[in-house]
Amino acid sequence: MSKQSVTRLLHRNDPEREPLAGNVKVTREDWLNVALDVLISDGVSQVKVLNIAERMNVSRSSFYWYFKSRQDLLDALLSYWEETNTAILIRHTEAPAKTIAAAVLYFFRCFIDPELFNTGLDFAVRDWARRSGKVRRVLDRSDAARTEAIEKMFARHGYDKEEAHIRARILYYMQIGYNIADLNETMEERVALGPHYVIGFTGQRATEEEISSHKAFARQIRNKTLSGSQT
Repeated sequence: MSKQSVTRLLHRNDPEREPLAGNVKVTREDWLNVALDVLISDGVSQVKVLNIAERMNVSRSSFYWYFKSRQDLLDALLSYWEETNTAILIRHTEAPAKTIAAAVLYFFRCFIDPELFNTGLDFAVRDWARRSGKVRRVLDRSDAARTEAIEKMFARHGYDKEEAHIRARILYYMQIGYNIADLNETMEERVALGPHYVIGFTGQRATEEEISSHKAFARQIRNKTLSGSQT
């Protein structure tokens, strides 16, 4: 899938419980949303309080209503990444499935639906980790948790521990590399190759019913994307 960027409008979730006060014109979520945009598009070095404040056309003093420091904001961004991308991948390995082929196709949904897994954010965190030992440790922990969850998925479908471990690593790191490659292919092309990838990853073929379900999900996402682009 292509690299993604977070695009959100500034908003206040509950104006009555969180009223405007003084120069405070935006919420904590607004600061996080714009910081995410900057992290994805420009890298962590540009995630600066003044830079974000200028993008929102607000005083940077309002930042300190919600965060103690820039580092506090960076920690929040890293936590957000763990609580979304990593947690979502793990949940998709834990979903009930009759066969390993169905389980892997369900796992693929993360990379079909941009609302599930933000590829651009994953790239940004991996780039950030090259500059920060702390982030590198968090990334390593997250990668380990993701691959362990995939390994458990294979184990539930009868693969022994060693094979489940190797297949999990192949599936996960191939997927990460696939995304980094940012291949020039349509969703239709990628989805069409899905059943063939399943054979390579699992040694088993998906049923026609499983393939049809996978394609129907992809069509649903494509139609939703097209509908959103026309509004």
